[in-house]
Amino acid sequence: MADFDAASAGKNVDPELQDFLMAEKQKAQLSAQIHEFNDICWEKCMDKPSNKLDSRTETCLNNCVNRFIDTSLFTATRFAQTLQNAQGM
Repeated sequence: MADFDAASAGKNVDPELQDFLMAEKQKAQLSAQIHEFNDICWEKCMDKPSNKLDSRTETCLNNCVNRFIDTSLFTATRFAQTLQNAQGM
């Protein structure tokens, strides 16, 4: 998706439409990130396919996704702090 802030620079765009488009962009990014987590964690944790997950595989998948989420939140928080500090100077 295009960067809506840059696309609307200098143009009269309905704020409600712009909010909707930004929300949709965020949903698409979250969906893409979830698919990435699934792919990475599946490759890391699945030894062989079977009818159901054993407890070791389930724990591995759970821990894998949780670490990705923790890392993403940490990175986003640090980026926001860095941006805030840069704007304060």
